[in-house]
Amino acid sequence: MTELEEKLLVTSSYGYVNVDQGVKIWYRSAGKLGAPTILLLHGFPTSSNMFRNLIPLLASKFRVIAPDIPGFGFTEYPANYEFTFENLTSSIEQFLEALRISKFSIYVFDYGSPIGFRLALRKPSSITGLVAQNGNAYEVGLDDRFWAPIKEYWKHNQEDPKYIQAFTEYLQDEKNVVTQYVGGVSDPSSVDPTNYTLDYALLKRPNQEAIQIKLFHDYRTNVELYPEFQRFLRNADIPVLVTWGKNDTIFTVEGAESYRADAKRLKIVYYQTGHFALETHVAQIADEITTHIFQNIAH
Repeated sequence: MTELEEKLLVTSSYGYVNVDQGVKIWYRSAGKLGAPTILLLHGFPTSSNMFRNLIPLLASKFRVIAPDIPGFGFTEYPANYEFTFENLTSSIEQFLEALRISKFSIYVFDYGSPIGFRLALRKPSSITGLVAQNGNAYEVGLDDRFWAPIKEYWKHNQEDPKYIQAFTEYLQDEKNVVTQYVGGVSDPSSVDPTNYTLDYALLKRPNQEAIQIKLFHDYRTNVELYPEFQRFLRNADIPVLVTWGKNDTIFTVEGAESYRADAKRLKIVYYQTGHFALETHVAQIADEITTHIFQNIAH
């Protein structure tokens, strides 16, 4: 059987895991028990659906686990759930414990990056490899073309009506979701509309705007932890793969290049695309993960 035939035979499964605070984490999984695990962590404004094309390409080598972070996708949470990145990390940590996953490589993207690094700070020995796909850990990577209004919001109370109104209008405008997918892509027609259509539909659910605005404000706590994330990279003897959409204006190439200062077993690969690099370069990224991560982790 050829490698392609093996990949085509892989099927995904789907389900919920109950964790603390009445949260039910919805997730996708594929691959075989006993294979090295890779945890895929999505970002804003999407869900594990962003990995729909990557999962079957990795599942012949890895046990692939892709949860929907609370506040996104199909994960369920109670009305009193506190939306902070610390709390999101705790929910994902409990999810991994429920699945009895103690060792794993991690794929971090956008919001998934601080969640993944926070997991690594809690249990450094659990991380066997790291893929950062437009997943920032350096302040220099926060381009003001996107981040300036959010940084200004950090200086004010979370309930400041001026910023609540401005970010509500931002979230209500579908083009702001679409632009994250097609911005920096040479041929926007090459981007499957499935993901950004689903993302926008899920953002229109009740209370979503309030949740996302809280996370905009709380993101400052991730920036405060960047030095700790960098310390983890310096101390960790793990393979690190940085795959980056070179034309991203949210997390720029300066953030990608900064990994050179701290990561030891590092490879950086750039693609002529934007923020959601998987939409245009999924096969290439999967190949890099297989060669740089799978072949270099302890089995």
